[in-house]
Amino acid sequence: MTQRVLTRLGRVKPTTAFLGVGVLVFVALVLPGPVGALLLLALAAGAGWLLAQTWPLHPPRARVMRLAVLALVVLLAVAKLT
Repeated sequence: MTQRVLTRLGRVKPTTAFLGVGVLVFVALVLPGPVGALLLLALAAGAGWLLAQTWPLHPPRARVMRLAVLALVVLLAVAKLT
């Protein structure tokens, strides 16, 4: 199943993926408290899963940047909960 999901994600245009994630983050930040935080955590979980699946394909600098963005999303979710 993992390979099938990665294949489908590989077909998505980068602009579409960027805009879709941007809309999800915006909606999660606008939604009140726990609802927005849960959406951000779900987004972080999906991004973390994708990062784990593609880890060997990225150079070390890209890995650090992706981990930093992932940590930022998790921190936003935690801040939204408090």
